Amino acid sequence: MNAAQGKDIRVTLVKSLHGQLAHIAASARGLGLRRIRQTVAVADTPENRGMIHAAQHLLKVERAS
Repeated sequence: MNAAQGKDIRVTLVKSLHGQLAHIAASARGLGLRRIRQTVAVADTPENRGMIHAAQHLLKVERAS
């Protein structure tokens, strides 16, 4: 999959960033997530996948349709 093809992923923050390690919170913020239950659509790129992987225990991830 490639961002040039217009593939997106919907990412929702389901747990708080409070008390998380700085790099985990920074990854969630880098995806554009600030509040619990906030959902954003991000491009399916290796960079975004890395940020999702770092904070995967706080996120719900699904394909955008």
